[in-house]
Amino acid sequence: MFCPFCRHSDSRVIDSRTADDGLSIRRRRQCPECGGRFSTTETASLTVIKRSGVVEPFSREKIVAGVRKACQGRPVTDADLAVLAQQVEEAVRATGVSQIDANEIGLSILPPLKKLDEVAYLRFASVYQAFDSLDDFERAVSELRRDRAEGGSKS
Repeated sequence: MFCPFCRHSDSRVIDSRTADDGLSIRRRRQCPECGGRFSTTETASLTVIKRSGVVEPFSREKIVAGVRKACQGRPVTDADLAVLAQQVEEAVRATGVSQIDANEIGLSILPPLKKLDEVAYLRFASVYQAFDSLDDFERAVSELRRDRAEGGSKS
């Protein structure tokens, strides 16, 4: 780690703390050469493999943007979408992989979205579960009704 003040090639860690709900580590460092102190933040990189084969960094903003389309006209706030994106990121990181298919991320959005809004869930699921017919929608609606009867989803 280069010192941002004198560009010395080494630094000493003085303090380490978790940040961003445990998803990153904040380190306070000191340069042995000039004595300057600075902070760094370390996060585990998570990349997404798109259908085209392109690899790009994971983005909560892309999750929010995709789910926002499914929630159009529904009583879902930006704060709700931010929480959902955080839940999805935590679930994806919990798998322990550093690269994940975009389709897997889409599928991991479904459980928290189902709890948030059933109509938005159906809209989103129709794309990511590749609904081909009305039977697919009927099956999904039956599952939602069964979940609601068991108390697993809000009305």
